[in-house]
Amino acid sequence: MTMIRSMLAAGVLALVMAAATASDVIDLTPDTFDDIINGDRPALVEFFAPWCGHCKSLAPTWEELGTAYASQKDVIIAKVDASEHRDLGSRFGVTGFPTLKFFPKGSTEPEDYKGGRALNDLADFMLQKTGYRARIQQDVSHVKVLDPTNFDAIALDTDKDVLVEFYAPWCGHCKSVAPIYEKAGLAFANEENVVVAKVDADKHSELASKFGVSGFPTFKFFPKGSTEAEDYSSGRELQSFLTFLNEKAGTQRLEGGELAETAGRHERLDALAQNFVSGDRDTLLAEAQKIANELGDIFAKYYVKVMEKIKSDGDGYAAKELERLQRILDGGNVKTDRKDNFFIRRNILKQF
Repeated sequence: MTMIRSMLAAGVLALVMAAATASDVIDLTPDTFDDIINGDRPALVEFFAPWCGHCKSLAPTWEELGTAYASQKDVIIAKVDASEHRDLGSRFGVTGFPTLKFFPKGSTEPEDYKGGRALNDLADFMLQKTGYRARIQQDVSHVKVLDPTNFDAIALDTDKDVLVEFYAPWCGHCKSVAPIYEKAGLAFANEENVVVAKVDADKHSELASKFGVSGFPTFKFFPKGSTEAEDYSSGRELQSFLTFLNEKAGTQRLEGGELAETAGRHERLDALAQNFVSGDRDTLLAEAQKIANELGDIFAKYYVKVMEKIKSDGDGYAAKELERLQRILDGGNVKTDRKDNFFIRRNILKQF
């Protein structure tokens, strides 16, 4: 009988999963609950209500947890709409939402889950209870994490411009600004002397006190050449962060880390480039070579290279080379440390 029951449960589970291929979380109902949560496998079940704000906040994390265990067939991550299926909620003593219950292997009697609701908290709980490790896709962050062991070395580095967010994990405004701040970190990831950082000021309260932080999130700017913090009072939109850091650091970063169209260009060489095709090419080239030597800049010399190529390869060279570079950039295979070179060459080619 045990084998038959297990086979039936596996069949029900397969049908449920096939009906919800867009999600790795099993959606339970009164018709399927006992067949799936039958003690054969450990299971973590969320009892939720669609109208519940906390449930909505937990939903993406719960989906991530389901995905993290999708390849582990001996662990079940599931959910029950306990607003629609009140009988199931009542059966397990659910009085609020979301309520999380863990069903150990070999039992249909649950244990209350009382841990944190962050993905790592849930995964650590499941590892402890089941011995199975979640396969969590770790996102690459371009925001430097600070604590008392590295704060001075990074934030007070007088060779760098550093923007620091003092946040608390429980703070709603901090959670709202987090993805925006990540984008700011990405935008400046290729700037050696600009750092976008954050510190858990709830955990490291001594750092918050040291810099007069009394609310969250608070942003402090540590300019190059100084160890004194400045208050950041601009907006919390991405453009506000970009504008502030570009002005302070003298950079020209756009969203996604691209460079502005003026990056790498020189006004005098732009004027020569714009007249090159229709003007006296020998005279303009000689003038460009003189200016490039004065500037001693590799991209100033690129103006000269383009002029020489136009003379040897024809008037269409700049347009063809611009198209080639753009095609490479669009392909997404350019290493990060080479992208800036491509962006600046593109900016210069557009002047011809």
